[in-house]
Parts: sequence; structure tokens; C-alpha cells
Amino acid sequence: MADKPHLLLVTQFHPETVGKLDLLYQTHHLWRQSSAGKQALIRELEGKCRVAATASWHREDIIYQLNSLEFIACFGVGVELIDFSQTRSLGIRVSNTPEVLNDSVADIALALILATLRNTINADKFVRSQEWTQHQFKFGHDLAGKTLGIIGLGRIGEAIVHRALAFKMQIAYHNRSPKNLPYTYYTTATELATNSDVLLCLLPGGEETSNAIGAEVFENLGPTGIFINVGRGSSVDEEALVTALEAGLIAGAGLDVYAHEPAVPEALLSMEQVVLFPHIGTSTVETRCEMGNLLIRNLQAFFDNKALISELNL
Repeated sequence: MADKPHLLLVTQFHPETVGKLDLLYQTHHLWRQSSAGKQALIRELEGKCRVAATASWHREDIIYQLNSLEFIACFGVGVELIDFSQTRSLGIRVSNTPEVLNDSVADIALALILATLRNTINADKFVRSQEWTQHQFKFGHDLAGKTLGIIGLGRIGEAIVHRALAFKMQIAYHNRSPKNLPYTYYTTATELATNSDVLLCLLPGGEETSNAIGAEVFENLGPTGIFINVGRGSSVDEEALVTALEAGLIAGAGLDVYAHEPAVPEALLSMEQVVLFPHIGTSTVETRCEMGNLLIRNLQAFFDNKALISELNL
């Protein structure tokens, strides 16, 4: 035990991965401690512990009081809750777990597109309620020929594009700058919304994207448009989204993320034209295991004085 490196586990994130870490390192579970216990643990680990592992969606500022901390390994892609002003000033390196979750998030994006355009959730309820014995279920809409507009076309976006093309959708996108891709590029999210049937948000969280998708975007998406979000809930003005749905400014929405999870705006809960998922983009057995494996590979690289697999330079 004594020859194993110390590892501060900031929060519980994936039991299987945490179990592996407990075997590989001398782990210290910060999340199990009271406020006073956390302070005591940080003092105890000073000079002995150089590394912390945490869920990327969790913020725990006390870890920056550990002066010997050199590396934070994050489980997840979105790292907006990591204090990069602190990591930069203190010289702390940070990694996350990209790429291995692209397919699972892309699958959920397509599931939301199908569920909203084809009204599949309500179709299931229709059969279960036995309404089918009384009248015909209302028509949905084809995916083929529709334009999928993607805000934030990165690795996950490209995985979504591969799937959408199989459904014969047209692709358009908006990024800060155009990419070398054979799809229509629009310079603003509003312009993209105007030219999209389905508008998909893949924006990361953080101050730069806070409420970036608002009333103007929804107005330009129009009364037949569908809005999908598998990025971060904080990038959407939820009040503007509710208003657009209530007023019929857009036809519907499919959401896997929200601004204040697990809280969901009450108004959305009763809307039949809205499909709500509980942030399950990466929630598959296979993907969570691969995320854990990548986190462990980053830790092993650090302790072996090798290049990190997925270091962030922010």
C-alpha cells in the first residue's frame, strides 16, 4: 500500500472506475467528508498527494488549497466547472475524456430528432391509453430532405452528421469559423436557424456560451422548426425557449440537458411537443467504462512521466 501513489477522489462519478482506482492507488474520498473533514484531509495530504480525479460536472474549490496538487483528471468532456484561472496560476494540468463518448451522444441526438419529428413518445402513450381503438394517431414528419443545422460542429457533431446522412438529411452548421467540410456554413446561429428544419445545439458550457441561444434564434427557426439540445443547458435561454414553445414560434423541442439540472422548467413538463431526457447522452455501460479507462490511462501517463493522453490547454 505504501508504494502506491496518493490519489484524491473529489467526487463519486462511476463506481466501476472508482473501484479500479481504489485498487491502483492510495485513494482518499473527499466527497465522503464533512466540511471540517475535507479541510483536515487537504491538510493531511499536503506534500504527499499530487493528483486528483473528479467528475467534470462537479465543482469543489477546496482542492485548490492542496499546494502539492499538480494534475486533475476529469471524468467527462465538459469542464466548465473546473476553475482554469486557478489551474493556470497554480500550474495544475487538467485532462478530460473526449472521443470515447462521441457515438453515445450522437445516438441520443438522433433519438431526440426521431422522437420529435415522428412523435414517437406520444405514439407509445397513444397505444397504451387504448386511444388507437377510437381514432388514428396524428401524422409526424419525415427526416429525409430536412436540413439539420448544427451549432458547434466538432467531434460529436461529426458523429451526428454520419447518422443524419443515413436518414437522408441535409447538413448545415455554425462555428466560430468554417471547417473544411462539404456542408453549408452560416456565420451566425440566427442565420443557421432561418435555414434549418431541425436546429441542434452542441455548445459547451461556460460564460462565453451562457444563454447564447435565445429568442431571436427561436423566432428565426420558425413555427415548423424543432430545437434539439445535447450540449449544455446553460447555453440556452430556457425562458425564451418556453415562450417560443407556448406561443407556437417553434414546433417542438428535444432536450437532454438543462440549465439547472436536475431541475427542469415546470412549463416544459406538460408540453406534448417536447421530449425530455435526463441527461443520458453518455449513459451507456460501454461508454462510461471507456471514459473510466481513458481517465486511468491519463493517470498512469502522469505517474510514468509520459505525455497525457487527453490534456487540456486552456
